[in-house]
Amino acid sequence: MSDPDKERYARTDEKDLLPAWDMFIMALIVGILAGVGSILFQGTIAFSESLLFYGEFGFHFEPDEHLALSPWGWGVIFVPVVGAAIVTWITNTLSPESRGSGVPEVMHAIYYHGGRIRPVTVVAKALASAVSIGSGGSVGREGPIIQIGSSFGALAAGFRAMPARQRIVLVGAGAAAGIAATFNAPLGGLAFAVELLLVSVSALNIAVVASATVTATFIGRLYSGIGPTFEIPSVDLFSDHLIGTYQLLLCVPFGLLTGLAAAAFVRSIYWMEDRFNGLFDNDYLCHMSAMFIVGLMIYGFLVYTGEYYVAGVGYATILDVLRGVLTDPLFLLLLFAAKMLATALTLGTGASGGVFSPSLFLGATLGAAWAELSGFLMPGIEVDPVVFAVAGMAGMVGATTSAVVTAIAMIFEQTLDYSAILPIITTVALAYVVRVRLVSESIYTLKLARRGRGVPQGLQAAMSVTMDARKVMSRNFEIVEYEHLTEWCRTRSAEHEARYAVVVRDGEIHGLAHEERPWLLADHDPEQLVWTDFLLVPPGMRWSVLMRALRSSSSEIVIVGRSLAIEDLRGVITAREIARAARDNADLME
Repeated sequence: MSDPDKERYARTDEKDLLPAWDMFIMALIVGILAGVGSILFQGTIAFSESLLFYGEFGFHFEPDEHLALSPWGWGVIFVPVVGAAIVTWITNTLSPESRGSGVPEVMHAIYYHGGRIRPVTVVAKALASAVSIGSGGSVGREGPIIQIGSSFGALAAGFRAMPARQRIVLVGAGAAAGIAATFNAPLGGLAFAVELLLVSVSALNIAVVASATVTATFIGRLYSGIGPTFEIPSVDLFSDHLIGTYQLLLCVPFGLLTGLAAAAFVRSIYWMEDRFNGLFDNDYLCHMSAMFIVGLMIYGFLVYTGEYYVAGVGYATILDVLRGVLTDPLFLLLLFAAKMLATALTLGTGASGGVFSPSLFLGATLGAAWAELSGFLMPGIEVDPVVFAVAGMAGMVGATTSAVVTAIAMIFEQTLDYSAILPIITTVALAYVVRVRLVSESIYTLKLARRGRGVPQGLQAAMSVTMDARKVMSRNFEIVEYEHLTEWCRTRSAEHEARYAVVVRDGEIHGLAHEERPWLLADHDPEQLVWTDFLLVPPGMRWSVLMRALRSSSSEIVIVGRSLAIEDLRGVITAREIARAARDNADLME
């Protein structure tokens, strides 16, 4: 390609990019939509909760307060069951991708569909998640608002022609804005987009996402106020440096314990999903039977403690822990176990909702229990339960989601107390390392990995994880019998439609015919017309594995198929397909 041609190609590629100013304007629009969407979503939760638990109409969501006693009495057991029936109908009818936390679906859209998300997802996700939470399901608001905000980003991007990389920035901006508006946490929202959603990070991308989070946070405060999510007593951790040192050292074993808990939490959801899917073929029976068990748990806690505790997002229970209302370590461990079971039953069988809130609940109860037990076993050491509760909250979120910086930033924003930052960072780091050692995938990416769809964990090159032989290969080929190869070369025209000709001999793949004008080689020995040195790979082989296999062999041709049998042939990969895949990935990463 000549230099003028290169310049012309570069200008054509850059012509599709939106100017930075336009991206900022679209980010502000996305932030407004996400902020308003957050308010409407919380109002929908309140409506569902009021209607299902009390038979009333209400639109103000109070996550910090325990649910009042329902007039249904023991009939409250069936409130989650009714909610499960409604949620299953919504997800089956409108949008199957609305099941679960929603974040895996956003990741899938980013890495496999160029950031395109169906508009109906906004409505379906909002309704399904509101009913799941409002009927007592053990899920949170953050996953739904991430998917809803991302859908707004994709919707806004659909009104302008732009390359995939800019569309993905707006999708990430929508997700960040949703988190920021819901939790009054603009830094946490920004960190989440950077750690988990943005394919590439630049000053411009961060600025675009930040503008959306600021806008959404400002609007969200009109509904939720400007205070932190959890108002707790101030932690004066290092006023006595020796006491602070003891507590920091205790965070080392606690971080390891939190990592174990995070691994168990990740596994529990998908273990429960496998068990119930094996028991029930019907989606309604699967989810309703699981939520019946959750209903029994809710009613059991009401009978023996006077509160529903494990129902809904659980913020009121977290506040009880942080304010020192709940101090019995055995009861705290009971709450931990019950919440993990309730969340696994809820999310593992088809509910719609997030994992942040259950993770915060698990971390708070585990941290407070650890502190109380440590104080009992080592009475000479002052151990503040609030420090370990806050550190546990951050540790569970960071370890389960692989969003380490997000967890640290959000816990600070949700408590507005910087005193426990060292225990928080220590716990998060150790918990993450242990979880990765035990379960390599996060609570989000494991869902995609089980479908055979990998995504990067962190800011990796997208192609090495998401591309496989099936995605790279060319299907533009024809089959030629070896016995007829010379005749085929003689009669084939330069305008022939098929790009490649796969040569078959004795019912098996023999090689690939030379594509460089084979009709001119018709007088040669047929064997000279075929590349027989090829690499056979299965369709699901990942890009990185495929490249290593090519480097370690002398082959330049890849045949994609399960075996050499012609019926197993799926496609062909040559230097042309590899170059195209690399170019597409470069466009995505810029």
